[in-house]
Amino acid sequence: MVLSKHEVSYFGDELLVQHEERHSWQYFWLLGLPMLPLYVVGVVVSWLLTGDPASRNPFERMASLKDGGYVERPVQPIGRTVAQAVSALRSRPKGPSGQ
Repeated sequence: MVLSKHEVSYFGDELLVQHEERHSWQYFWLLGLPMLPLYVVGVVVSWLLTGDPASRNPFERMASLKDGGYVERPVQPIGRTVAQAVSALRSRPKGPSGQ
């Protein structure tokens, strides 16, 4: 069973299906729910190292970044990652009140 926000046609890509199957095996080998917080740790570490949630996430790397449609980003100084995040937050459109 696959739970997804995407239409069935999204899974017509065989490499993507293989990528998601690898995630299901990761879930199996980690006995289910323990994978979820570990995956979140992987996202945080990857983001801090590269500014991208997948590039250094071991779960995504073991499932194949390329097969999952991800681009590998290089490791960068954490200060650059934080500066990029702050810049992105500042450039977001303001709410309806303009505040």
